Amino acid sequence: MLMEETKNQIPGHLRQDISTQETTKTIPSRYNGKSIEEIEIDEKSLNNTGQAIRPKGLDFDECVQYLNKKGKEQYGNHFAIHPADYEIIFKLLVYAVKDQKNATKLNINLGKGILLSGPVGCGKTTLMSLLNQFQPKEAKHVMKTCREISFDFIKDGYDTIHKYSTHSFGKLGNENWPRIYCFDDLGTENSLKYYGNECNVMAEILLSRYELFIQKKMLTHLTTNLSAMEIEEIYGSRVRSRMREMFNLIAFGAAIKDKRR
Repeated sequence: MLMEETKNQIPGHLRQDISTQETTKTIPSRYNGKSIEEIEIDEKSLNNTGQAIRPKGLDFDECVQYLNKKGKEQYGNHFAIHPADYEIIFKLLVYAVKDQKNATKLNINLGKGILLSGPVGCGKTTLMSLLNQFQPKEAKHVMKTCREISFDFIKDGYDTIHKYSTHSFGKLGNENWPRIYCFDDLGTENSLKYYGNECNVMAEILLSRYELFIQKKMLTHLTTNLSAMEIEEIYGSRVRSRMREMFNLIAFGAAIKDKRR
């Protein structure tokens, strides 16, 4: 019954696209059928045949409850997932758990990053932060505000661009793997001068990470309240063109309310 109540709160056009019995009740994933409270299950566990246990999927309603629980732990008891956001959350979960079937239906490319767009206060930063709860270690992203990066540039100069691009690799076991960043609030930083030389820091970082996306499959995520035209005006047509290749656009509606009020 609870699943039906949740399903009825998902916007109508999304229900039309995905609400078959199989896809509405579960999101196929790497996890087995245990409770969402045990989401960090040992993925190396074996069944009695010696083979890895096959995933059974995640229940969307349980995912929302889990996000509410983690959100309250991280942001306080005032935190709450709004039913108006279920469409956005479903898309983000489909991406996080690599549900190819629903990703295809929703035109989400699992090999690209996420560009989460929406008005100020709609919850972009919060959702991208909580999304890490559903991702394996190698896919978790580091949240970094664009304002923080601008301050790094003032302090460290052009090394900052390398820090978030060519030097953005970590160790996973014995392998080097591209570090995934979510650059938060694109557009809140300014073009800065370093020893008299002006630099659009985020434009340079995005262009460098685009090259690494092509060469090394380095993923990047962004949040912003800028429109496509504003992005082109601030960062140039070259950046905007490459962003089309790098990101899946997931956008809140313009009428969404500021949740900070």
